[in-house]
Amino acid sequence: MKALAIKPGKGDLKIIDAPEPKIQFPDDIKLKVLQVGICGTDREEIEGGRADAPYNEDHLIIGHEMFGKVVDVGKEVSKVKKGDYALFIVRRGCGKCYPCLNGRSDMCYTGEYKERGIKGLHGYQAEFVVDSEKYIVRVPKEIASIGVLAEPTSVIEKAIDDSLLIQEARIPGVKASSWLEGRKALVAGLGPVGLLSAVVLRLRNADVYGLDIVDEDSKRPSLLKEIGGKYIDGRKVKTTDIDEKIGAMDFVLEAAGVTKLEFQLLDTIGINGIYVLSGIPGGNHPVNILGDELIRKMVLMNHVWLGSVNASIGHYNMAISDLQKANLKWENTVEEIISNKFHYTEISKALEIDSSHGIKTVIEWDSL
Repeated sequence: MKALAIKPGKGDLKIIDAPEPKIQFPDDIKLKVLQVGICGTDREEIEGGRADAPYNEDHLIIGHEMFGKVVDVGKEVSKVKKGDYALFIVRRGCGKCYPCLNGRSDMCYTGEYKERGIKGLHGYQAEFVVDSEKYIVRVPKEIASIGVLAEPTSVIEKAIDDSLLIQEARIPGVKASSWLEGRKALVAGLGPVGLLSAVVLRLRNADVYGLDIVDEDSKRPSLLKEIGGKYIDGRKVKTTDIDEKIGAMDFVLEAAGVTKLEFQLLDTIGINGIYVLSGIPGGNHPVNILGDELIRKMVLMNHVWLGSVNASIGHYNMAISDLQKANLKWENTVEEIISNKFHYTEISKALEIDSSHGIKTVIEWDSL
């Protein structure tokens, strides 16, 4: 079968011939890959950044944001059947620490986890993939057109769910299920993760503001407005002035991965507010900050700063549920986040698309 692979540490992306995986165990499931999203992690790997090949191999098949169709199942499989749409999650636990032994490899203590397409396991940019039923998530047919967005949505579900649980635990009278209702929520960076964050927050009836540096009549702010969000042009409103001009934020989610902005956003948080960082800055860029003032605010205003990455299978299921709700509520709006689709043979063209020319780029291996 065909696959997209790199040499870890060198990049050198190529279309290769790889052995087609087969069902080996009773709980194995074989998927025909239909679509795989491209994100910043993929681009970093292709440019020679962080990536680890499977043991004793010199190449890594990339891709982790996958969506496919079941073509074969082991005799003990019960969650899906042939013809179902489905996906496999990304991370595999270390098998040693408490979180991994309890289905939460996203919270692994040892760092010895593996991730398909990233760390120690081949990924999903291939014609077929096989894995255990424990890692499968069924995708309803009615959201097949946005099924490839499940993985990035799952990461957001974890960040928001953890935040709500923290708020419920620390503030008397708060219920996680309703805390966001009517509260001001700021999403910084309206890429795929930022827009999907806005979708999830709006489904929870938050008053959502989206911060970016693009024209207000362009695609990203337009999609934000379609779901009831409000746009802030960071070129016209300083991040440090947001709390004065719009009001302090109860919830802030950073999805830009820009270090300077990440520190500036601390100034927007209100009393008992929570700040989630999901973007990972690249490079090594020193910044000057008013450290004393920020720490004073954090202490005196009961702020929580939370880093969040990856997701458990439970968060994937939450993502599927919210994508269904969003599809019903806003029809084709979520699908418009997928702005570019390329056949796998056009991978070079796909990688030329930057954030100024689209939102989410997807590689197609077969038709839906």
